[in-house]
Amino acid sequence: QVQLVESGGRLVQSGGSLRLSCALSGRTFSGVDMGWFRQAPGKEREFVAAIPGTGLATYYANSAKGRFTISRDSAKKTVYLQMNSLNPEDTAVYYCAGDLRSTNYYRTSSWQYWGRGTQVTVSS
Repeated sequence: QVQLVESGGRLVQSGGSLRLSCALSGRTFSGVDMGWFRQAPGKEREFVAAIPGTGLATYYANSAKGRFTISRDSAKKTVYLQMNSLNPEDTAVYYCAGDLRSTNYYRTSSWQYWGRGTQVTVSS
């Protein structure tokens, strides 16, 4: 049984940084595409970043480019999201996603496994 557990969310001031972590258990990490999504109150869940199982590329939403960095550590079976220059619009629950072969990183329907989320709140 595959499980994804996020951590690292908290209250941070505007302009600050956070690093989110997502640990995978229940199967080998190698070859699993990993992604981050977020959902703000009253809004749909949206794509933030993704990294394929090979780790050879990264993909970002326009809102994340230049500020966020996704990475993965195979030894720890963990994917990270480093978030810098945070602003109040980044406030949301951040979800980790995984799939053996995601067909479209940008769509929630293309991801099989989901974590329960971690709350990120950015104060102005």
